[in-house]
Amino acid sequence: MLVNCVAYQKGQKLADVAIGEIRSYINRPDCFVWVAVKDPDEAELAAMQEQFGLHELAVEDARHGHQQPKIEEYGQSLFVVLHTIEQDGSDLRPGEMAIFVGPAYVLSVRRGGERGFNDVRKRSEQEPELLRHGPAYVLYALMDAVVDRYAPVLDALTTELEGIEERIFASRTVRANIEELYGLKQKLMRLKHATGPLLDTTGKLFGGRVPALCTGLQDYFRDVYDHVHRLDQAIDGLREMATTALSVNLALITIQETEVTKRLAAYAALVAVPTMIAGLYGMNFQNMPELNWAYGYPVVLGIMAVVDGVIFYRLRKAKWL
Repeated sequence: MLVNCVAYQKGQKLADVAIGEIRSYINRPDCFVWVAVKDPDEAELAAMQEQFGLHELAVEDARHGHQQPKIEEYGQSLFVVLHTIEQDGSDLRPGEMAIFVGPAYVLSVRRGGERGFNDVRKRSEQEPELLRHGPAYVLYALMDAVVDRYAPVLDALTTELEGIEERIFASRTVRANIEELYGLKQKLMRLKHATGPLLDTTGKLFGGRVPALCTGLQDYFRDVYDHVHRLDQAIDGLREMATTALSVNLALITIQETEVTKRLAAYAALVAVPTMIAGLYGMNFQNMPELNWAYGYPVVLGIMAVVDGVIFYRLRKAKWL
């Protein structure tokens, strides 16, 4: 589905153009075309490939999707893959965006996800001095928007972890806490898969041999790299906190089970002495101690009560009861 197809010249918007008119605009001096499509079919991608002369391997990657974040050079053009992450209730919705960048065009192919990038286009059109840099600036703007959208997702996961930690220490530890922590770790891993490879991708755009297309915008791409680097470190820190919370949760479960075992052992000790004495007097022997004594029965019960009282006092003092 075609979202936008706009021609720009010297940082100013010329017009919304049809697919068949693209070639006439990209041949103009200081002019480029910015096209955005969502979930395109084979025919739409083929039309774009014909208009822009896209490399077959890059088109194949965009067609099939499921690529890691990366950047590849094909002559004077670039092919960039980014992962988008959106909040979908308590879950995360992954998406993917492939960006074709040439001297006179930008083509973004978005798959999955619901939130578009119309705000990026509007912001870029309000900054004509920056938009004069052409397709390279559009690439920066799109990458910066994708990276900035990771931050609210990470904040939501941080809040989720804080809630789980409160439940761990506020009430009895239950299996649900463990399941939620594992679910949180899976979300963090998904976010890590989006940001981790992006460090290498953005690093190629400002350090070492910078593609000719991006010359002059190294400071902007370095800013994107800094944002990705901070996010990546924050994700690693949150993953360590989740691992620690999981260990604490399991430790609390072990402590609770130990407390239950201690209580059962204490109750068993209280029952053991009366059981032993009653068992002795329950044996069928003729000559039993105090068998014919009138006070034998209450005395034996008293001895049981005294012994159990001493045991109860010692166990209570040791905090087993």
